Amino acid sequence: MLTSAAVDPAGFLRATPPFDALPRPLFDEAAAALTEVRVPAGTWLTRAGGEPLAHLHVIRRGAVRLERHGQTLEVVEEGELFGYTSLITHAATLDVAVEEDLLAYRLPADVFRRLLSDPGFAGHFAAGLGERLRSSLEHSPVAAFQPDLSAPVGTLVRAPPAWVDAGATVREAARLMRRAGVSALLVRGHPPGILTDPDFRDRVVAEGLGGDAAVGEVASRPLWTVPWETPVYQAWMELLDAGYHHLPVVRDGEVVGVVTSADLMRSSAQGPMAVLRRVERLASRDALAGYAAQVAEMTSALLAARLDPVVIAGLVARQNDALLRPLLRFAETELGSPPAPFAWMAFGSEGRMEQTLLTDQDNALAFADEGAGGAGWYQAFAERVGGDLEAAGFPRCPGGYMARAWNAPVSEWAARFASWIDRPAPKALLDAATFYDFRRVAGRLDLAPLQETVARAAQHPVFLRAMAEEALRFRPPPLLLLRVRGESSTVDLKKQGLSPIVFLARCYALELGAPERNTLERLDAAERAGLMSPEVRSNVAEAYRFLLGLRMRLQLRALVAGRTPSNEVALSDLTPVERTRLKESFRAVKSWQEMAAYHWRV
Repeated sequence: MLTSAAVDPAGFLRATPPFDALPRPLFDEAAAALTEVRVPAGTWLTRAGGEPLAHLHVIRRGAVRLERHGQTLEVVEEGELFGYTSLITHAATLDVAVEEDLLAYRLPADVFRRLLSDPGFAGHFAAGLGERLRSSLEHSPVAAFQPDLSAPVGTLVRAPPAWVDAGATVREAARLMRRAGVSALLVRGHPPGILTDPDFRDRVVAEGLGGDAAVGEVASRPLWTVPWETPVYQAWMELLDAGYHHLPVVRDGEVVGVVTSADLMRSSAQGPMAVLRRVERLASRDALAGYAAQVAEMTSALLAARLDPVVIAGLVARQNDALLRPLLRFAETELGSPPAPFAWMAFGSEGRMEQTLLTDQDNALAFADEGAGGAGWYQAFAERVGGDLEAAGFPRCPGGYMARAWNAPVSEWAARFASWIDRPAPKALLDAATFYDFRRVAGRLDLAPLQETVARAAQHPVFLRAMAEEALRFRPPPLLLLRVRGESSTVDLKKQGLSPIVFLARCYALELGAPERNTLERLDAAERAGLMSPEVRSNVAEAYRFLLGLRMRLQLRALVAGRTPSNEVALSDLTPVERTRLKESFRAVKSWQEMAAYHWRV
């Protein structure tokens, strides 16, 4: 090994995570202890079972190959670190070879251990893969929005709630609301209820009731409440799911106040409630064109506020559900009432409530069998709604999986679902992978027959094995090819990262007959059933979160730069930490796939 004077090692170290966040005294100690090392390609730095490395290495130039039993696990390059496993475990567990002439900065073991006293620095080297992935993804803000979305919703309560007796008249209630300056009253009774401005409009004025009508006749019961400590983002989801605008807050068994959608909107000008309010105020199709930009701004704001990417995806899906309501209303106003009840279904990421930015449409329409004679109405309905979704920013599905082409009586849908299980040809497997993630977004038609059919898959091992084989066609790239330079330096985060997890999680859910649609919920179901160990489930789940968050960040960066968002990313565009964690995520997925291949004998 040859050494020479380093060129600006402190500056390079300060720009390298996790040293970039070290307090000044600790960083100064690290910088003072650095030495430079140059090692030619082909040199073995250590062998498994031999003498462990005595330094943490920060690569300035070159590359190092990590192997186990002759198999390459990873290649680390510029800005990445190695040697910390030896320092933490005091053992050499891998073979470490110099792949390309190496220039690195070394930090002695004793200094490294003192730096671990800083929680942020220690978190970077957390022992478990799941914990590393949770602590590593840096959310580079692309919007100046930084509220604490995990704060208790109770902190938004401004005043105690106003109450009214159930026997009071609506005229008396209206006067009390005006005096108190509130838009809702809580109504005493068993159970208690709530009277809101929309109740006056829909249940008093619209029904022609006079001012002497009793409050108890028009109040909403029971109360939809949340605990005081509920995080703000969870309160958003509660209101989005329920379609309400008032949320009574309970502390120690007592209602202490009412939080409104306006309160939540004020807590975030770019948050879900603000977007929801704009959606609800859609008077015509003319305002649809700005929806995609609003969702992008909301996603950017929530990501900058360090909200869990999975939670953000769920909020985006709920916003899309809310958008659909006025679109259905527009279509029904023009076409008249439907011949029979229907259900508008979503598939893909929207069906799993894992949507990020707006993607192409994946939807279908089912209607009650007695409406078969009015098929023309449902076709026209699907055309109108699909066109409005396009105007809002949802492009047509390239594969044609849209209600325009996929609308039929529910019995026909059930027969299709069953045929894919009974005859698992390639096209049937593709359709099953698409439609078995269905979720009813709107409409009154009961889709229990479809769920019962999907649950039948658990008794068809041939179908399950065929689905698993198709799922395993989606694979992470070979780790040896994950290099900053060269033709193999670009990866597809969806096809090579997210899809392998999504498709395989679906197979586990089908084997269990589990009703879950969301990928993480499917992983949880697999762990509960003993099909995944807690450690494997944790690693795969955190890999999914990491990949989803990284994809969000990169797509938003593209929008800010005026480029079309893409699932592809060049490793050279990632930070060293992102590159390292991306490789670890791929390795976790690959290991899980190997277990799954054995499980299904494919």
